Amino acid sequence: MFEPLPAPMLARAVDSVPEPDAVPGGLSYEPKWDGFRGIVAVSASAAAGSEVEIGSRGAKPLTRYFPELVAAFAERLPPCILDGEIVVRRGEPGSERLDWDALSQRIHPAASRIALLAATTPAMFIAFDLLSLNGDDLMGRPFQERRAALEGLAARWSDPLHLSQSTRDVGLARRWLVEFEGAGLDGVVAKPLETAYAPGRRAMFKVKHHRTADTVLLGYRVHTSGRGVGSLLLGLYDDRGVLRNVGGASAFSDARRVALVDELEPLVERDENGYAVTGETERSRFSSGKDVSFVKLRPERVVEVRYDQLEGARFRHTVQFERWRDDREPRSCTFDQLEVPAAYDLSDVLA
Repeated sequence: MFEPLPAPMLARAVDSVPEPDAVPGGLSYEPKWDGFRGIVAVSASAAAGSEVEIGSRGAKPLTRYFPELVAAFAERLPPCILDGEIVVRRGEPGSERLDWDALSQRIHPAASRIALLAATTPAMFIAFDLLSLNGDDLMGRPFQERRAALEGLAARWSDPLHLSQSTRDVGLARRWLVEFEGAGLDGVVAKPLETAYAPGRRAMFKVKHHRTADTVLLGYRVHTSGRGVGSLLLGLYDDRGVLRNVGGASAFSDARRVALVDELEPLVERDENGYAVTGETERSRFSSGKDVSFVKLRPERVVEVRYDQLEGARFRHTVQFERWRDDREPRSCTFDQLEVPAAYDLSDVLA
């Protein structure tokens, strides 16, 4: 077994899909999959056959949560180390897309629950890099050589193992950026063809969808340091006139966090004794042990935020504060303003 597993190579955000000549040697483009990053190591053991380990971007072992993938890796792969993405799909053939909520539920402490979910919401692995093959370390080789080796390895793969599409046509990559969002993907990655694998370094480029929305300020969480605002809680009115929590905005400077407390003080809801009213957001397995309480604010102020995509009725990721919109009435902030991408079949992305 490879000890320790290499950290995944990362990408830095750019505003648009870069031209092929943006770096010496050119670029290759791939869809940006929206799942769990996985470094998969398969090693041969004379005593027990193939052994499999799945590591995550955050060094959290994922092996126990995806037994159906472990079985497929052990059965179909030679000793190797792959870099890729674990995803779950939903929908009928012809209208499939990625399902982040179903994927998130796969992280569960109970073995019985893991076994049930492996059968009812099986995962797929989308490979996009090959770091080692039959004991040969490939990380020092250029990406175009690693990609060629990966294509050879994946030539006879079938579900749940897939090879990510790749192109050197920047026009096609820009089309992917628009079309593939309808299947649940969240952008495009550009990889320098002559770059060696660089664990933990942002040696690639990623382009994600960015949009803005006007949202109602619902409250704020106190920063983990105990000083200032950690994040703003945001809401939108649904078609029944109900104000629903859709996510949060964070990433404020130390000075801005402190200043926000005074700025938002006039909006703080208070009980009959003058104490600030607090609430709690819904807990998930990812927030276990974390403080999910927040200070409630009267829904009287509108904030414009920048977001990339939705997952159901919530922003998929933490959004970015853009500006206050004191010219907007909170009641005008509805789900109707959000852009919904045209549907696109996931099977066509996997093809």
